Amino acid sequence: MNRLDPNAALIIVDVQDVFNDPQRGRRNNPDAEVRIAHLLHEWRRTGRAIFFFRDLSPRPSSPFHVDNPASKIMEIVRPLPEEPVIEKSANSAFIGTDLEERLRRAGISTLVITGLTTNHCVETTTRMAGNLGFDTYFVADATAAYDLLGPDGVLHAAEDIQSMTIANLHDEFATIVYTDEVMARSQEGAETRVG
Repeated sequence: MNRLDPNAALIIVDVQDVFNDPQRGRRNNPDAEVRIAHLLHEWRRTGRAIFFFRDLSPRPSSPFHVDNPASKIMEIVRPLPEEPVIEKSANSAFIGTDLEERLRRAGISTLVITGLTTNHCVETTTRMAGNLGFDTYFVADATAAYDLLGPDGVLHAAEDIQSMTIANLHDEFATIVYTDEVMARSQEGAETRVG
């Protein structure tokens, strides 16, 4: 990863309290939210664009329904009043939202994507960002997956799902990066702007 574009946007996908429900099962990377919070702090410090996404379901029985308190964004990455929170009901943050329009209007061509869960909304958003021509970075250690039972009855470990998602995205849809690397490149870019 070269110096981070000063205009790069941070996309935080669906970091909602519902993912703390133990009924969701075992997950990998318990520090994902802490790393997302580090990235968020850096973006705020450098004044770069931030877009939060909140997955909402129209079904009242869904844990993602707006009336369920667990559908709120986690406190650790709670948006400030002036920061945009875009509601979506599809896996991709680009479907049914004005995200692409906002990015194009702001002249943003670089996206740093993080959130929950790795192999669902984060992966889908990353794939679409790459297909739309954005310079896309997937922060591998600032996402997390859950164990998943396949249709054949095989239980796939969260770590394997995470690894496969990274392998699928690598050099096809996105550049795979890690939080420390993004932070270092961001700070280098900030120093360059100041100097």
